[in-house]
Amino acid sequence: MIYPERLLKELSSPGRRGVILPQMDVPESPLPPEEYLREDLPLPEVSELDVVTHFVRLSNLNYGVDTGFYPLGSCTMKYNPRVNEQIAGMWGFADIHPCQPEETVQGALQLMYELQEYLAEIAGMDATSLQPAAGAQGELTGILMARAHHLGRGDHERTHVIVPDSAHGTNPATAHMAGYEVITLRSDPEGNVDMLHLEEIMGKHVAALMLTLPNTLGLFDPQILKIAEVVHQFGGILYGDGANMNALLGQAKPGQLGFDILHLNLHKTFSTPHGGGGPGACALTVKDFLAEFLPEPVVALQETEPRYTLTRPHQRIGRMLAFHGNFGNLVRAYAYIRTLGPEGLRQVSENAVLNANYMQRRLRDAYRLPYDRRCMHEFVLSAVRQRAHGVRAWDIAKRLMDYGYHPPTVYFPLIVEEALMIEPTETEAKHTLDDFIAALLAIDAEAEGNPEVVQAAPQTTPYGRFDEAAAARKPKLHW
Repeated sequence: MIYPERLLKELSSPGRRGVILPQMDVPESPLPPEEYLREDLPLPEVSELDVVTHFVRLSNLNYGVDTGFYPLGSCTMKYNPRVNEQIAGMWGFADIHPCQPEETVQGALQLMYELQEYLAEIAGMDATSLQPAAGAQGELTGILMARAHHLGRGDHERTHVIVPDSAHGTNPATAHMAGYEVITLRSDPEGNVDMLHLEEIMGKHVAALMLTLPNTLGLFDPQILKIAEVVHQFGGILYGDGANMNALLGQAKPGQLGFDILHLNLHKTFSTPHGGGGPGACALTVKDFLAEFLPEPVVALQETEPRYTLTRPHQRIGRMLAFHGNFGNLVRAYAYIRTLGPEGLRQVSENAVLNANYMQRRLRDAYRLPYDRRCMHEFVLSAVRQRAHGVRAWDIAKRLMDYGYHPPTVYFPLIVEEALMIEPTETEAKHTLDDFIAALLAIDAEAEGNPEVVQAAPQTTPYGRFDEAAAARKPKLHW
């Protein structure tokens, strides 16, 4: 669809009004002094119909999980069940305030307490904090806890954190923010941790290894028990980036694989809304020896009364958020877990892994598969074959928009040339996957036979390609 240019311009017209104000029932006051009046922010003059039409049309340009397939690798953009929205909107959850007395919000505290217990059980851990606002803050919380643990034992020699070369970019950023230097850990030819390199760089100067499992290539590292052994041998903490827990639900517990800390993205694995910068939600799960460092508050059950109360761990690292976490999304995650139960959560991971492997096998002959092995919930292809015809991964992503799809993640992980990272999730039906596969195969054919049409994409959107580097460095933040 080509959108009329008229829809993309300001609709202001002198004299139009969108509201009729009633007669004032208080005395009229003079305007502030001249020096406080601003003329550089003129308000648009539009009718109510103009406003409604304009913003509804703009909303129709948005793409989300409710409008189409959203295969954004590493982000787990899956359907958010509407029943969870209804439960989160109940007045007993939506209309309470975190500053209320504990005795007036016992139901909310019970929900948080039970969610803490559920997530610890799912992760194979012993204690949980629901405070972090999203995954990146969960990482920072965990590494600050690891730092507090080492310093609390009088160990001041740990100055480095190890991060694999396939890691999410937030991992090294987190380590730097916590005051550590980063050592990059190489991957081996199979996409796993290079064990020889790990043994070479591991030592008593290392505070933690931040490891994603499955990793960001969508691969499960079969060496995980050995990795944990090497880290623990030198007194380090094995930190788990739980962004890919969608692949492990009901199948494996990271705590039993050797992880000491694991953050869980509720907005990925447990199907609470996210995207566009929020609202995320994160839980941080830890082993017993780290529980005393959790940020405050944590919900506890006083069995003698019984009642639920907010507690402050003994050696807490402080608060990471103003209140007690993104409560609305905690409600949604709780409803998701209670609705599915243990068998339902296990089926989530089974279907997610099945969908990803199906797509991987269907596309491997057209696009290069850099690691030719069974994947987990997501997989990474390479467009190096298409690059031989002048078509880059970026071009393929733009061309997918002409076919009506949101592009997958591109150029990540950085260790794969021309990377296309695809995550179908468990919520998509086979016919949806087949249609998306057909679009990628058609683009492959275009790259060979008519590369110009791919290089010129997108052609059916309101705007074509932007200078995205300039947009990031010189944003226009006002109309």
